Order: sequence, then C-alpha cells, then structure tokens
Amino acid sequence: MKRLRAYLVDDEPLALKRLARLLDETGRVEIVGSSTDPQEAVEQLRTLPCDVLFTDIEMPDLSGFQMLAQLDPQPIVVFTTAYSQYALQAFEVHSIDYLLKPVDMQQLDRALTKLERMRGGLEPKPQLAKLMEELALALPKKKTYSARLPSRLGDRIELVEVARVTHFYANEKLTYASTPKKDFVIDHTITELEQMLDPTKFVRIHRSTVVNLEYVTGLYSWFSERMMVRIKDGKDTELTVARDRVKTLKERLGF
Repeated sequence: MKRLRAYLVDDEPLALKRLARLLDETGRVEIVGSSTDPQEAVEQLRTLPCDVLFTDIEMPDLSGFQMLAQLDPQPIVVFTTAYSQYALQAFEVHSIDYLLKPVDMQQLDRALTKLERMRGGLEPKPQLAKLMEELALALPKKKTYSARLPSRLGDRIELVEVARVTHFYANEKLTYASTPKKDFVIDHTITELEQMLDPTKFVRIHRSTVVNLEYVTGLYSWFSERMMVRIKDGKDTELTVARDRVKTLKERLGF
C-alpha cells in the first residue's frame, strides 16, 4: 500500500520531533514537511501536496482552526491536543481523529488505519466546517501561566523571569528558583508551582524538584532505577529523577 503523505505542525519542537519519530517507526507514512510556525505551514501547504495534516490546535499567532481556514482545498486533518476531557465527542461525531499528547503508538495506529480507510473510500471524509464550529465552543480558553515570580528579601521584592529559571527546588521548608546567576527564594510550594508553570516547558521530576526542559542537556541512569538530568547552568548541575517520574520526563524530552 502506498504510504500516506503527511505534513506536521506543532509550536512545541519536542512534540513535533516525537510525532515525526513515531510516524517514521510505523512505516506507513512519508513526512513531506513540518513546521513549528503555523503561518509558514500555510505557505508551504499551498504548494505541497499531502494526504493528511497533523496539527496542534492551540498555537501562537494562528490556531489550528485559523490555519485550516486559509487552506483551500483543506486536507484531511488529525488534530493533536492536550485536552483529554474536552470536545472529544465532536471529533467522534464528525468521523475525524485526534491524538492526545503525549502521543503513543497505539492511538497513532488507530488514526492511520482510519486515514487509510478514508483514502480508499471505505469511510467518509469529515465535515471540517461543522467540526471546527463545535470545537470552538467546546474547547476551554487557553490558560495563562506565570512569566515572572516575586522573590522577597526583607522589604525588597525582586521579580524573577520564569524563562531564566533552570529549575525550582525545595530545601529546608523553603522553595528556590535557580538561575545561572543565583538562587531566589520563592513564596510558593513545589506543588503550587506545578499549577502555575507552563507544562510544555516545566516538568516535575521529584517531589522537591521542577525542571525547565529548555535547560536539560543530558539524562542518564542512576541506581535503584532512578535517573539523573544534567542542567545547562554553567555549573553542570545534576538533579535526581524519581523512579515514578522517569517515564513522563522521557516522553516530554521526546524519547
């Protein structure tokens, strides 16, 4: 059977890399292009033929829906989404598929089988206009996350840019935001920070540690089935990954 030609769009590079790897492993797909910029994707898709578009929904500048509205004709679409409890009924009613992040091989095989049936005329193609109308109403508003956090030192308050923080850690009843220059005391627990930080960029690797994925440079085995991560902070800091959090971290790093 001729392989499906696919184009991939996701503003998260790690998610894009993971999806591309999984699709390659199936042997059923030829990836004809990909982009982390939906506007760039629109320009390429206008001249690049493909059988299916895998795209995220919530992206900066253009959402997956807005991007599709600029394409004529519209390709068959498989949406990738982190919303496991929203709008899934609309996907199913309109016979389109979706992949929940982090994508796994079982749900990917399911989607490819449906796509192959559509291409062969064994299953009807979805009505995208009706689907997007229903999803726009069903999906929640995009949550905003803290970009800066206050650090108090006596009467002085300093604002710490979250993007500069390599990791957060708890020690002796205090929580610290660690940056390459210095550590700041933060008035939030690790559990509270988990809810305040963008989950696409930060992941909890231990009961006392949350790490910024952008600063992770290495991951290696440690004793008792645990692992260690090395942080790019000018000090080659190493952090312990709890056994029950190894799988999640690997998925978020794209392996």
